[in-house]
Amino acid sequence: MKMNVIIAGVGGQGILLSSRVLGQLAMDARMDVKVSEVHGMSQRGGDVVTHVRIGERIFSPLIEEGAADAVIAFEQLEALRALPFLMQGGFIVVNTQKIAPMPVLTKAAAYPEGILEKIASHGALVALDAQAIAVECGAPRAVNIVLLGAFARRMHMDKERWQSAIVKSVPPATRQANQQAFLAGWEAADNNRLLM
Repeated sequence: MKMNVIIAGVGGQGILLSSRVLGQLAMDARMDVKVSEVHGMSQRGGDVVTHVRIGERIFSPLIEEGAADAVIAFEQLEALRALPFLMQGGFIVVNTQKIAPMPVLTKAAAYPEGILEKIASHGALVALDAQAIAVECGAPRAVNIVLLGAFARRMHMDKERWQSAIVKSVPPATRQANQQAFLAGWEAADNNRLLM
């Protein structure tokens, strides 16, 4: 398995936990993995991007523009910002949620329209309301794990390995909720609740 993944969102959404799960999955498969995180504003609500590189031998933790096999985006605008990293033929998993950045909140700018359509013109798009799915399965804070479930459906690795990586990456008290959220994302892909 060789893969470059960009994970993008805003602070407080669980981006770093998602990269930890991916890293654990790679280590369990005896692959080399490098993870690098880039923070925008150093507070909850600022943009956060992590680079996850998996392969037999990885030397640099950063992914160049146009070199990501996949992007997992926790919010539409962050998906648009991460789009330059996506390679031709790559795929992007997007939470349809919109979180207004500070310029939009202060009315200095408008939230862009038609983001999902723009993204769809650049590669395979998987868009889902991960927040609603997380709430449905009783784990409203597990949007990140729902997105990982939908992402995992596109990968060539069985869900039991993913579940094991989740168990190793989250606190014991949240393991069951996170496993349910992962399965809900996986099933959303199976049940065609996704926009492609």
